[in-house]
Amino acid sequence: MHRHDVIIIGGGISGASALHWLASIGIDALLLEREEHLGGVIGSRRSDAGALMEAGPNSAQMKSGDLLDLIAELGLNDRIVRPAAVAASRYIMRGGRLVPLPMRPGAFMRSPLFSASARLRLLREPFIGPAPADSGESVAQFVERRLGREILDYAVNPFVSGIYAGRPESLSARHAFPLLYDLEQSAGSLFKGGLRKMREAKKRRGGTEEKGSERRGGIFSFDEGMGRLPRAVEERWRRHIRCGVAVERIERREGAWLVFASSGIFIADRLVLATEASVTAELLAHLDREAATALRSIEYPPLAIAQSLYDRAAVAHPLDGFGLLIPEAEKRNVLGVIFSSSLFPNRAPDGTVLLTTFVGGARSPGLALRDHEEMMFDIHGELRRALGISARPREFVLTIRQRAIPQYNVGYGAVLDAAARAEERLKGLHLLGSYRGGVSVGDCVASARRLVRRLAGEFPRPAAAAGVGEPVDEHKTSEVQEAEG
Repeated sequence: MHRHDVIIIGGGISGASALHWLASIGIDALLLEREEHLGGVIGSRRSDAGALMEAGPNSAQMKSGDLLDLIAELGLNDRIVRPAAVAASRYIMRGGRLVPLPMRPGAFMRSPLFSASARLRLLREPFIGPAPADSGESVAQFVERRLGREILDYAVNPFVSGIYAGRPESLSARHAFPLLYDLEQSAGSLFKGGLRKMREAKKRRGGTEEKGSERRGGIFSFDEGMGRLPRAVEERWRRHIRCGVAVERIERREGAWLVFASSGIFIADRLVLATEASVTAELLAHLDREAATALRSIEYPPLAIAQSLYDRAAVAHPLDGFGLLIPEAEKRNVLGVIFSSSLFPNRAPDGTVLLTTFVGGARSPGLALRDHEEMMFDIHGELRRALGISARPREFVLTIRQRAIPQYNVGYGAVLDAAARAEERLKGLHLLGSYRGGVSVGDCVASARRLVRRLAGEFPRPAAAAGVGEPVDEHKTSEVQEAEG
């Protein structure tokens, strides 16, 4: 048994990113993961028919500098694939029809997606004052107050489903969309704040393209899917990783953290819990009841991810876009569809198309938990009506996430405060995951890097380059020996 500088529990993208940066600067870190591979909800595989199936995120945003740095450091730059040009288009369902989402002011004014009264309503936005900073508005209240009901129903509602699989009536404006909240608070208006940010960005660039700007903007994936990212971390830092290890409990003793796991006992100066909130709550229950209660309160609705492979000739719609989002007002049984084979190359065999459909979430959690046959029948029916499909799928792969995406609901500040207080009370403990700092891949990577920067300053010397840790002082492990017995 060896003592490590840091032990990370949880090998999702948050824990994997933290391990990469800790190990890169010579800190002796060990990651424990209960599954056989890293990645958490991120996973990619080829189906029997040769389609690339994603078990979680299909893409990530180029806007995250930390994520792009991680990719470069792992040697994955040449594995990046950018979307096809058609991906710039997106569809919203209204009245059962697929309507292109207007992406420019001129297109917005002509679009049948919004009525003339909805467009006129937007002219009032710059003259609407901000809500009090402590008002605790939901996203729905925020948007309806500033932009009107129709924009809420046919723009923001489906957008929220696409990010959180959530409902704007429940999500906190301040915590789920902090950039919009901050724009209102700082500028008094979304339009005024947006224009100010555009001017500031232009001024910083000096009227030219910002250095490195070719790295920013838009979405991307990898040649063999998003699963390539955690797989690269696993390949690079294999000696720092123990997969197939279930952590049973943690203890704080003699100034160190003890981790009791299925394969033995591990000890470290710092402990990072990079697990889903309910798992973190169970590990903390005997150490910090307040934090455990707060973490258990986070809503994680179930989400079904269905991948359907069709013959191209059987699909009437041109599939010329990123995909389709379906507002709650349309009363359909699916949240949205990604046109996966239109988005990135080599996602489906020649002559076929791959569609990824999302069902359930906070909008209708029960729909995500039905049996396989019922789900296939229902999803095919929805796709058939929306896209003009005339044949059954050649292949149908269903992934059920029982607890999919944390919901930053109204009052979420209390959860974040409880987590912060736990870190203050329990020295050397750090909580990391998508329930803090954002739910996207880029958000999780950025949160991990911020944590590593704080941890790096706590170690007076770099750990041994070999990263094997230093032996535990046998005179300080009587409680460890007792636990093993």
